[in-house]
Parts: sequence; C-alpha cells; structure tokens
Amino acid sequence: MEPQPAIDPRPAIETVFRLEFPRVVAAVTRVVRDVGIAEELAQDALVAALEQWPRDGVPDRPGAWLTAAARHRAVDLVRRRENYARKLREIGRTLEDAPPPQEPPDPDAIDDDLLRLVFTTCHPVLSPEARTALTLRLLGGLTTAEIARAHLVPEPTVAQRVVRAKRTLATRNIAFEVPYGPDREARLGSVLDVIYLIFNEGYAATAGDDWLRPALCEDALRLARQLAALMPKEPEVHGLVSLLEFQAARTAARTAPDGTPVLLKDQNRRRWNRMLIGRGITALDRAGATSTGAPGPYALQAAIAACHAHALTYEDTDWTAIATLYALLAARAPSPVVELNRAVAVSMADGPGPALEIVDTLAAGSALSDYHLLPSVRGDLLLRLGRTAEARAEFERAAALARNERERQLLLARAATCGA
Repeated sequence: MEPQPAIDPRPAIETVFRLEFPRVVAAVTRVVRDVGIAEELAQDALVAALEQWPRDGVPDRPGAWLTAAARHRAVDLVRRRENYARKLREIGRTLEDAPPPQEPPDPDAIDDDLLRLVFTTCHPVLSPEARTALTLRLLGGLTTAEIARAHLVPEPTVAQRVVRAKRTLATRNIAFEVPYGPDREARLGSVLDVIYLIFNEGYAATAGDDWLRPALCEDALRLARQLAALMPKEPEVHGLVSLLEFQAARTAARTAPDGTPVLLKDQNRRRWNRMLIGRGITALDRAGATSTGAPGPYALQAAIAACHAHALTYEDTDWTAIATLYALLAARAPSPVVELNRAVAVSMADGPGPALEIVDTLAAGSALSDYHLLPSVRGDLLLRLGRTAEARAEFERAAALARNERERQLLLARAATCGA
C-alpha cells in the first residue's frame, strides 16, 4: 500500500486561531494594557502554533494553548520594561505560573475579558467609525476587507482607522475595564452596534467559503446577554438581545446539509429553535417594560423578527405589519440598507411594483453601488414582474459583487433559472 500524503495542518490551525483570536487578545490586553501590542502577541502565538502543532499535534484545548502562549510572551515583555516592574510583581508571577484558563462551563459563562475589551475599544476618545472598525477587528476577527465591505468604505480607510485607534488608546492610557455610571452609558450605543455587527458577520459571512460562522454568533449573543444582566434597565440592550435570540433561532434551517444557503421562504420552520424564540419574546417584553418612549432601532428590529417567528408558515407572515415597522425604523435610524429591507417587505405586502420604485431610487444613488443585495433584490422584483432577461442580468451582477462563495453560487443558480 502506498503511503498516504501528509495532511497540511496549517488551514486547521488558522481556523482555530480565527475562532480563538478575540479571547486571546482580551486575555493579553489585561496584562499589557495595550490592544495593539496584544494583537501582535496573539499573532506571535499563531506563529508558535504553526511551528509546533504540525510536529507535536494539535493540543486538546487549542484555545487555552494559544492564550497561554501569548500570555507568557506578554509577561516576558512586561518583565523587560522597567516602568512595569510593579505590575510584574503584582500580576506577572501569578500569570506565569497559572494553568491555562478553563473553557466556559456553559454558554452564558462568557469570559469577562471580552466584555472589558469591547468597552475599551468603544471608548469615546475614538471616533464612532474607529470604534466600530477596531472592535470588529479584535472581537470579530474580521479582516480590513470584511470590515470595509460591511461599512461600504474603501479598505485603506478601514486600515487607517484601526491603526489610529490602537495608537490613540495607547497614548491616552485608556483603562482596560467595564466602566460604571455615565461612562458606561456614553459607550453603550457603540457597544450595541459592534455586538450586532459581529453577530451579522457570523450570521451571513461577508467572504469565504462558509455561509455561517457560528462561533461569532455565539460570542455576540453571549456578550449581549452579559450586557443585559449588567444593565437591566436599558431597553435597547434587551432589544438587541431579543433580535439576536430570534435570529439565532433560525440558524439550523438556514443551510442545507451541503452548506448551501436556504432562503427564508424555503426554510423548514420546524427546525427553528423554539427555546431561543421564547427567549427572544421574553427579551422583547423586557424592552417594552423598561422603555419610557418610542422603541429604539434594536427593539424595532426585534419586533420585525418576532413577526417572522410567530408565523407558522411563510404565507402566514404579517407583511403589512413588517412594512409598517420598517417604516418606523427608517424614520428612527435612516439608512439605505433599512430602505432596501423595507422594499422587500413592501413587495410582499403591496406587490413588486411599488417596491421596485423604492429599489430604483436606491440604485440611482451611490451608497449601495457595491452592495450585492441591491441587484439581488431588484432581480427578484423584476422576476416577479415577468421581466426575466432583466432579472437574470441583475442576479449575475449580484453574483459578481458577492464575496461569499456560497452566496455567489446561489445567485448564479437564480440567474440560470431566469434563463430557463
């Protein structure tokens, strides 16, 4: 029998690193108090893994191994710095001798360091754009290209924001902590936004071969639940938790066994997680109970998700209510993406004609010129109007813009159907 070729372990190592990257950075930031240096030390740990794991085998707890390797390098760095002598005496010896951290015992037992990291990267000394970019880079493990795609801006712009944000946090000596009182409230909006964006990247990956990245969804949901326990009187925190619970409930039904995306209308709703839907309903009730005014953007999005969750079949969906909620959301938090989603709801409530007018208005602008879902939605509307040649062209354009391979294949299949 001929010997089998050795399997290259590097792709698996890099996948493990991407999943564990936020926890490694958070743990190391606690030691060095500098997110930029923490990121570099996390990368050093990856280099060490690429050198040792192919030779010695992947450890049973690779995340703990990476964290320990990066943390030991952090302690060595602290030891070399004279001005960190006191911190070395207080922290260094304990960290150096401590065993690798245990995995969270249950889904809600999230490492507090992640919460500290998200509040640190959302500090008011940074611009809103810089906060979002840095948090997505460190907690979401997103590349600059993925962040740029999510925010519809050039990659060099995102790269500059990340570099400047890390430099600002370092030069201003921003504490690595979860703040209290007014300071916490001042950062809350940014924290909610980045948790939502991290979840979205896991729910529908911007790029790559996989449609879902469940680990990102789990991290975002845990952070949101932890935040709700920390701030029980904030309605938008409960609104975000509700939204993520509802969205997470659909995960099992969103892909076929081969990983192909399954559209909402084709999903087997018996596979939706009823426990998560129940948690979403409870969180939405809490958002309403703690609110003293009009519902916020996350509570409105949760209410939209609740409409889907209550419908036993796609045909039972209350699209009129969803269109109304999207109109309220567009007034409260206007954006081209919200308008595009409103167009989809309008198409189901009032027909494709009125919705196409909304989409054509968006297409005339430049905000969504590179956003693949715009031609995708337009193609669907044109198909329903019987304009198959135009629909095929739109689906092909959407496929050319999509950077996720699974999504690209789905769009090309829809274009082919138009041709048939």
